[in-house]
Amino acid sequence: MRRFLVLTACLFATAVAQAALKDADSPRAEARAKSYAPRHIELVYDLYRNGHKLGQVTDTFTRNGKQYTLVSETRASGPLAMLWPGAIRLKSSGEVMRQGLRPAQFEHARSDAPHKLATARLDWKQHRIDFQYKGRSWQVEGLQAGAQDQLSQLYQMMFAPSVPADYTLQVVSGRDLNDYHYVRSNGGSLQTPIGALATQKYERITQTPDQKAVTVWVAPARQNLPVQVRVVDEGVTVEQRLVRANVKN
Repeated sequence: MRRFLVLTACLFATAVAQAALKDADSPRAEARAKSYAPRHIELVYDLYRNGHKLGQVTDTFTRNGKQYTLVSETRASGPLAMLWPGAIRLKSSGEVMRQGLRPAQFEHARSDAPHKLATARLDWKQHRIDFQYKGRSWQVEGLQAGAQDQLSQLYQMMFAPSVPADYTLQVVSGRDLNDYHYVRSNGGSLQTPIGALATQKYERITQTPDQKAVTVWVAPARQNLPVQVRVVDEGVTVEQRLVRANVKN
């Protein structure tokens, strides 16, 4: 969840789109994707809970060749920092492929509760996920091509050759695997630090009241940069709004 410098992102988007049209089915496409993909991205969001500012979220993406690491840290700010001095840290690591990101491991950690570290390892050869949490280990079968983790799913919208209007995928969290179904609509214009951006809105279609509702606003002119994210879960609305972006190729 974060932002990327405008001109760099625009040039990157154009180059990738042209390359994909030329050799989408060629082995060269994967090499092109890796060469145009940014090496470093830092995005900062203001974080709100039920309309009240809670803190900030900082996402950092780093690519070394075909390997990527994506880290998201959430910290409280202002008076709340005294009550909650710790941080929530999400980490996704894997490969940049022709089809976008392919996560290999996802971690969910809290600095104030290290015993609650949750880890999911995606075994693409065996089509399964190996989970670990609080000293317990278990496996879930049925991992499908194109699956993402809780963090990488937002950035996959940037790195995939295209994102359909009716978008389905598996999403791996630290402790389970869920099916997500997003539907695209016009998100309107959102004011951001890099100007007013026309957006498209991807909204998760939930099947039961207990499912997490997720809405992501992306900027198509900026290679589907996620400029706003809203999650509604158990009556609590958490929203991230882009405030700063930095991208280095």
